[in-house]
Amino acid sequence: MHFVAFLRNVNQGQRGHPSTSALLTAFADAGCPGAVPFQSNGTIVLDADDPQTATAEAVLALAARSGHEREGFWMPLADVARIVDDHAGCPDAARRELTLHSGGTIDPADPVTIREAAHRRCEIVESGDGWLVAVNERDRESNSTPTVERITGLPATSRGLPTLVRLIDRFGALA
Repeated sequence: MHFVAFLRNVNQGQRGHPSTSALLTAFADAGCPGAVPFQSNGTIVLDADDPQTATAEAVLALAARSGHEREGFWMPLADVARIVDDHAGCPDAARRELTLHSGGTIDPADPVTIREAAHRRCEIVESGDGWLVAVNERDRESNSTPTVERITGLPATSRGLPTLVRLIDRFGALA
């Protein structure tokens, strides 16, 4: 099964962040030697029978080998492709982002959710178990990670829809 691992708070090559080599070694240690990095933000495309275990083991291997402790989330590549298909044609597509988290399903219609998102200048437009799509009020802003972290009390990570469009352009045939 092809899936995408999304590591939180990664800027490969920057001081205090894991290198691309460290990330790929961690995924190889987790049984995924064919992992392919995408951009430099901790987005990794790979094949695994059990993506949850592979991602968890890669995160542990990364911490053990390099001292870089990060949270990791995953989603099937086919699900990312569906989200891109559903949202890329929207007039505000450049302001949309996918956020992954471990807080279950967040109800976009819940008054507390609406209030928190509005406070952070975004709106949740779709959600599922462990993920959501939000649209930011302004260009070049990324507000859904802090929104989700505030709602769930748990870490989250986001990728902008334009990034996901490029990801699917490159790897969509695997979906």
